[in-house]
Amino acid sequence: ILRHRRLFVEAPTGTGKTISAIYPAVQAMGNGLSETIFYLTARTIARTVAEDTFGLLQDRGLAMKVITLTAKEKICVLDKVQCSPEYCPRAKGHYDRINEALYDLVTHEDRMTRECILAYADKHQVCPFEFQLDAALFADAVIGDYNYVFDPDARLRRFFAEGGAGGYLFLIDEAHNLVERGRQMYSAELCKEDFLAVKKLVKGEAPRFAKRLEACNKILLAMKKECENYKVLDNISHFGIQLMNVLSETDRYLEECVDKEVRETVLDFYFQVRSFLNIYDGLDENYVIYTEYQENGRFVLKLFCVNPAANLQKCLDKGNSAVFFSATLLPIQYYKRLLSTEKDNYAVYIDSSFDTKKRLLMNGVDVSTRYTMRSREMYQRYATYIFRVVKAKMGNYLIFFPSYRFMEDVYQEFTQLLASDEEEMELVIQQKHMDEEERENFLRAFEMGREKSLIGFGVLGGIFSEGIDLTNEKLIGTLIIGTGLPQVCNEREILKSYFDQKGLYGFDYAYRYPGMNKVLQAAGRVIRTPEDRGVVLLIDDRFLAPDTRRLMPPHWEQLRVVESAETLAGELERFWGR
Repeated sequence: ILRHRRLFVEAPTGTGKTISAIYPAVQAMGNGLSETIFYLTARTIARTVAEDTFGLLQDRGLAMKVITLTAKEKICVLDKVQCSPEYCPRAKGHYDRINEALYDLVTHEDRMTRECILAYADKHQVCPFEFQLDAALFADAVIGDYNYVFDPDARLRRFFAEGGAGGYLFLIDEAHNLVERGRQMYSAELCKEDFLAVKKLVKGEAPRFAKRLEACNKILLAMKKECENYKVLDNISHFGIQLMNVLSETDRYLEECVDKEVRETVLDFYFQVRSFLNIYDGLDENYVIYTEYQENGRFVLKLFCVNPAANLQKCLDKGNSAVFFSATLLPIQYYKRLLSTEKDNYAVYIDSSFDTKKRLLMNGVDVSTRYTMRSREMYQRYATYIFRVVKAKMGNYLIFFPSYRFMEDVYQEFTQLLASDEEEMELVIQQKHMDEEERENFLRAFEMGREKSLIGFGVLGGIFSEGIDLTNEKLIGTLIIGTGLPQVCNEREILKSYFDQKGLYGFDYAYRYPGMNKVLQAAGRVIRTPEDRGVVLLIDDRFLAPDTRRLMPPHWEQLRVVESAETLAGELERFWGR
């Protein structure tokens, strides 16, 4: 921070990364080296940890105002976000009441959490979303999602207006997630079918607008005829010119449109076009332009940001310094290359401080998740591995799978094994598209004391494989099925080809590194404190491959190879007996 540099830190889960980042940042602020600390995360649960950590310091006498920012959809008081006086009573007269609300909040509160913001917004009848953004200007530390600093459509313009820079410190938690999030934030796409849908809505009353839409549709139709699955394009300047005409006509139409439903559809389309053009203006060698048929039959044109480092760097330059930290930042060069363009960034690897004898790390090698090897007999072997582990000691276990389909197939075989056994166990399984309450119920099951084992089935890289904190007896084992490789798709193949052309190992960048990161995150759920004891079992023969083994952290050097589920019993008996 003193040297205005960027630092990448990898430290195992449970070793105190949050306090170790926040405490020196607070010290730096006390020494005049910073105006505002931004603690940025990818998941809600990590924001709670940051709140608790600042609260710990405040309880010990720290005089500091800390605010947590919440997404508009989660803090809006309406069932559906509609920010106009005709729909929202708080929008009417909001600016007449906002100053008094801010004064009340800032003079009475140092911990401005979501609940606190909602309470004061209710008291003064102001929009809680806009209220929290205004209140952030009076805070010393801001906790929130990555997009408040990095997303071109959502960043805090109050702090990061064009050309402006301040004395900001960026503490970037779970930094491994910023690669994919960065790609999403700096990419854009348009769908041919949307042009036709809007044209159908407006052609009767706005023929000129419809004509502009048709011009774009014709270009997209020509692209569609040349595309079988996906096609990489060199240039779309002719489409860009026509799209600018569409944007100006859309703007004109929205000023006159009185039909609320039509206006809402056209407004959504307007934002898509505007975002696309904003990204188009910044196209460089870090992008690939391509067209693609999606699974639902829609035809899209995409500006794909394969390397987000240059865009992220522009945002990092708005502050003095940044700390990227995570339990999984190996290989470090991969993250340094994709998260920053500076060549002299610091990097630190911190070894595990936990007793390795309290963790049994094994690799079952007589099974494989390769598509060519999948069969009922293979699923039965996986189910046997799970059965042997959970039978060795009563407790809570999490099993992670490469996909929902794979999980369901093994789950079916496991329940049959369980039916033939006298011991009762409770099973919970992750569902697609779980809402917040369903997620909480899934995790709450691990918090409760019970007299029989609990087995949780989840998907690797999903909501339960990272960021959750189950200490002591709440989790005593994790089984990871497969090496986490992303499914082969057009986007992954484009990434692979791009990095191959750059003289790097495209397969590693597109598949192996993201996959191994998921594995390491899931394995990190087991040992969270010095008192924790538990089992981690990797089940796939591909973990033996040298290219995969070299991605394992030093504290995994005691990995034991298990030839089959039958040989597990002795290892487990010795470990739990000890």
